[in-house]
Amino acid sequence: MPAFIKGFYDLLVSLPSQLQPHVIHPEDSTFLKDLFGEKSLYSLIKLAELLEGKLSNGEIRELQQILSKPHFKSILSVHDTVAQKNYDPELPPLPEDIDDDEDSVKIIRLVKNKEPLGATIRRDDDTGAILVARIMKGGAADRSGLIHIGDELKEVNGIPVDDKKPEEVIRILSQSQGAITFKVVPCLKEEVPSKEPKVFVKALFNFDPNEDKAIPCKEAGLAFKKGSILQIMSQDDATWWQARLEVEANPRAGLIPSKQFQERRFALRGPAPALSLKRTPSRRSFGFRRSFRLSKRDKKTNKAMYESKKSEMYDMADVPTYEEVTPYHRLAGAKHRLVVFVGPTGVGLNELKKKLLISDPQHFGVTIPHTSRAKRNQESDGVEYHFISKHLFETDIHNNKFIEYGEYKGNYYGTSLDSIRSILSKNKVCLLDVQPQMIKHLRTAEFKPFVVFVKPPLIERLSETRQNAKFMSGKEDKGSVRPFKEEDFQEMVRTSEVMENQYGHLFDQVIVNDDLSIAFNELRMVLRTVETETHWVPVSWNHS
Repeated sequence: MPAFIKGFYDLLVSLPSQLQPHVIHPEDSTFLKDLFGEKSLYSLIKLAELLEGKLSNGEIRELQQILSKPHFKSILSVHDTVAQKNYDPELPPLPEDIDDDEDSVKIIRLVKNKEPLGATIRRDDDTGAILVARIMKGGAADRSGLIHIGDELKEVNGIPVDDKKPEEVIRILSQSQGAITFKVVPCLKEEVPSKEPKVFVKALFNFDPNEDKAIPCKEAGLAFKKGSILQIMSQDDATWWQARLEVEANPRAGLIPSKQFQERRFALRGPAPALSLKRTPSRRSFGFRRSFRLSKRDKKTNKAMYESKKSEMYDMADVPTYEEVTPYHRLAGAKHRLVVFVGPTGVGLNELKKKLLISDPQHFGVTIPHTSRAKRNQESDGVEYHFISKHLFETDIHNNKFIEYGEYKGNYYGTSLDSIRSILSKNKVCLLDVQPQMIKHLRTAEFKPFVVFVKPPLIERLSETRQNAKFMSGKEDKGSVRPFKEEDFQEMVRTSEVMENQYGHLFDQVIVNDDLSIAFNELRMVLRTVETETHWVPVSWNHS
């Protein structure tokens, strides 16, 4: 061992005894013995001894350069901080000027980052006090467990708020950075822990809190689009629920209008302008079912479509707010979901159905309509139509056996519910196109319909892509075919807008039929996911 190393060892051993006369408290003596007896200190000396003579001056200089670099020093500093478990932020000292006669208060400090604090406030109408109105589930205030609904806010960062409006307090909070100190008078009422079960809803309308004048705090609002799946975190407030988007990992909730509040607002706006389909003597209505090939020109032959018995489920579609949903995955061997097509005449519903049937006739099927007219020589019962007597047809109408029907030249034509069941019982996917107002009557646990809305492209594209296409006018039973006219395109686009405005909340998928091949490939891919992946469906479908 080199002489200087040995001498250093002897010095460390003798230091505690040499310093003993200068030590006043016993704990100081213990500290010195522990310090100079620390194994790590001797390990460092041992390391220096091992390196002595084994490293060149160049290697020593390189090691010194590495150890002196800022990022390496930062790593060592972080290591020391973690080793000391010193994670708490540096906060200012507690205020010393608290009045002894003041109500029992809590001094709360929260460190604010980029996320909102997750609480809203209101002014008490009677006392004028600023109170905590709600705590957003999953927000910073909720996670801290220090702020509660009903707490009275006295100061924010030393600024009294007794004489301020809620908007002014919010402005102070928004401008504050780092640690925020609250002085609050705790609410005497004890909060009952929420035991609400997980509730998921499908939004049937668009919502932007920045455009909502009634929301108590725009920053706390949660924006969503029609079709979004929301997890309801709290329904304690009858007007504003707390919810989060199901697709987001962020647990923080935001404010959304409650179902009852939104329904009242829709009611106050009054009924939407009538968007009924026009019928004129010179123009065939695109809204009528093309499957029956019936003429709508003679109003005397028109009959009201089949109306199912009213229920809450059906009325829901008339006031589109939220629909409670649950995940659904088709089990192996279970019946397929009914696939419902909706769209204006001429948009290509029949063409898409035909391509599906041709692509896999063992997997897809279509219903065979019923009629009361006489069977012709070349026809077979159960092939073109199911031929039944007029009396039996009217009896089935009375017994609600048809999803829709119509009358032409004294004969009935219609699609029965049993014809749908027949396709599904063969383990096939039933393809059905109906009037949009019939969708709500099919939305049952039995059929679990997946609704596809096929819409036309812009009218300019229609003129380009349908130049040589033919249009079925439906004047006769078999229908007559003629080229498209410009007015047909205009009517198709207008009818599409009507359908989407009135029934868009019932559509599961929207496909634009600009190019038939592209639309078909998109449709095949969508229907494949319907059979293999999990989808959100009305909760009543799983409970039935």
